[in-house]
Amino acid sequence: MKTYSYKPKGVCARKIDIRLNSNNIIEKVRFTGGCAGNTAGVARLAEGSHAEEIIKALEGTPCGMRGTSCPDQLAQALKEMLAAGEKSA
Repeated sequence: MKTYSYKPKGVCARKIDIRLNSNNIIEKVRFTGGCAGNTAGVARLAEGSHAEEIIKALEGTPCGMRGTSCPDQLAQALKEMLAAGEKSA
């Protein structure tokens, strides 16, 4: 089991906590800050999915003129988490 805390950039959320199992299936996502309903919905949709699937689905999702969003930042966090796992393996 791998856990990770990510500090999002350019969005209202202040932190994203993620837990992956050994097969890189997302077991838990928790956003701190951001739009509560939206981040809770994104977290629920991501849980139970493979991290790569969620990255493909969410990466590049904009929020207004920001060029990023909480879903995009979740994808960035997952990419970092997977890359860090590859380095330690």
